[in-house]
Amino acid sequence: QQQQQQQVQVQGWVRSLRSQKQVTFVNVSDGSTARPLQVVLPEKLAAHTVSLTNGCAVQVTGQLCPSLGSEQALELVADSVQVTGECDPKANPIQKTRHSPEYLREHVHLRPRTNTGAAVLRIRSELSTAIHAFYKSLGFYQVHTPVLTGNDCEGAGEAFLVQPQSNDNTAHFFGRPTYLTVSGQLHAEALATGVGRVYVLGPTFRAENSHTPRHLAEFYMLEVEMSFANKNTAMDLCEACVVASVQHVLQTCSADLEMFAKFVDKDLMPRLDTLATARFARISYSEALERLVESKQKFQAPIEWGLDLGFEHEKWLVDQESRPVFVTDYPKTIKPFYMRRNENTETVAAFDLLVPSIGELAGGSAREERVDVLAENMAAAGLGAEYDWYLDLRRFGTVPHAGFGVGFERLVQLVTGIKNIRDSIPFPRHAGTCRL
Repeated sequence: QQQQQQQVQVQGWVRSLRSQKQVTFVNVSDGSTARPLQVVLPEKLAAHTVSLTNGCAVQVTGQLCPSLGSEQALELVADSVQVTGECDPKANPIQKTRHSPEYLREHVHLRPRTNTGAAVLRIRSELSTAIHAFYKSLGFYQVHTPVLTGNDCEGAGEAFLVQPQSNDNTAHFFGRPTYLTVSGQLHAEALATGVGRVYVLGPTFRAENSHTPRHLAEFYMLEVEMSFANKNTAMDLCEACVVASVQHVLQTCSADLEMFAKFVDKDLMPRLDTLATARFARISYSEALERLVESKQKFQAPIEWGLDLGFEHEKWLVDQESRPVFVTDYPKTIKPFYMRRNENTETVAAFDLLVPSIGELAGGSAREERVDVLAENMAAAGLGAEYDWYLDLRRFGTVPHAGFGVGFERLVQLVTGIKNIRDSIPFPRHAGTCRL
């Protein structure tokens, strides 16, 4: 309100325009909000409207005034308008009509010009802001783990091997096989032994030949490690982090969320309200299997102790609870070597966080702090001397510790209702596709 009747200058892109006899209305957006600014061009500027087209870049100077229309509180009555970047409306791949997600992936460099593309960027930014503020408030330190590594944290053999283009196949550039990281967890554990509690928000890579809408080859992970902690400590923190992130987006991105609720997912807002207020359920893996068997539902994947839960199983469990669900204490045979073995030796102190529509959003565990047990696990996994440094973390001042990882793009999906994970990241990389 303080800006009313003041001379202002705006710069942005034309989203739409309509001409009447004495005036032209132009919707201009600078990308900072889902709601464009209505610019009113009086008759004296009629000559300038000829060069205005959808998508062109403009600079407008004028008076910010109360709007006579019902769709906006304020509008800009222009004194001058300058086209700073022309846009041929016939050649422009981004038209005023709604484009399919598949079409926009073919023009991913122009996708931010669309309403949904820009909204995803804004929500990603606010989620990142929420995460940093949350961990800062709890005394965690942000750290940076290497992108290049000699370790395969998950032990799944799905790492990208890094080699120079000029590689002559006679020697490794780093003197040993080196990969793009699949997780910063092991390095974060080392850093947590120095400053107590750390988190990483960075890129990870998986050479998984998957073509489903749930997987990417490059994605971002929030990874948290803390000393003097256990499985329950990690679950409490993971839940609080997700709730705080959802609450922040509800407070800061209302216009974007309204758009996603209208055009992408009709059930988005009730789901977000539940996420922001409900306590998450907690059940063991064994209890989850019992529920699935007792349900008499016909699932495609088998339900058997020792097998991982499939997406259909995860979805059913969440639907039954009508809220997020932690599933805990998985069989040790289906979890990585670093997870702490429970006293019964058949399970590990692990957890997965299952959420509506997405399935698994986060996974974590108490880390195995006993050097003899960890060494046994590593030997069983076929891990050699290159992981001896990881044992050093237990040999010299070991403590109970725990951590977890949250898939950032899946978190974006959760708060937007986007179905395909390729639409939750600016430049998706997946099997068969690495555009730009």
